[in-house]
Amino acid sequence: MTDLSRSALILVDIQNDFLPGGALAVPDGDSILEAANALAQHPFRAVIATQDWHPFQHCSFSTQGGLWPVHCVAGTHGADFPQTLLPEPVTHIIRKGVLQERDSYSGFLDNDRATSTGLDGLLKGLDIEHVVICGLALDYCVMATALDAVQCGYRTEVVPQACRGIASNPGDTLKKLKKQGVLLKSLNTF
Repeated sequence: MTDLSRSALILVDIQNDFLPGGALAVPDGDSILEAANALAQHPFRAVIATQDWHPFQHCSFSTQGGLWPVHCVAGTHGADFPQTLLPEPVTHIIRKGVLQERDSYSGFLDNDRATSTGLDGLLKGLDIEHVVICGLALDYCVMATALDAVQCGYRTEVVPQACRGIASNPGDTLKKLKKQGVLLKSLNTF
């Protein structure tokens, strides 16, 4: 068994609005829930869930000139984690995209590349060296989180079986991640 005593699992944006029927549903997004729950049962030092937590008139919304439909508004059902995501293993929640004028794909930094979400400080405070990442959407928030994890100095692994993206073919995203030093890990190797 892999030693996970200095490892954290990061569950990226597994929220109702990104699942089928949600405002910004990732195709087949609900198919990752079983894998995410299975990963969270391993003895990680921390299991951290990121959560889009947008104000009502967030800059990313198409109604405000942004790219996306209104989604994951703070305190709404769409921003909540689905009931099928087991809450017990989650030790910490990092909320992102909380400022009206700034979006945040990465769990580490807002899109201005200067404003921290607090995730790096949390991981360093927990003496984490290695992160395993899964969630939604592979080609946006999972990729941004993984690339920032590498930049912050963590040994970084993504579990493709526990991710889904907006694009139907994840190949380009996975190649980009590997090129930047992210390792791809199979679900059955834990």
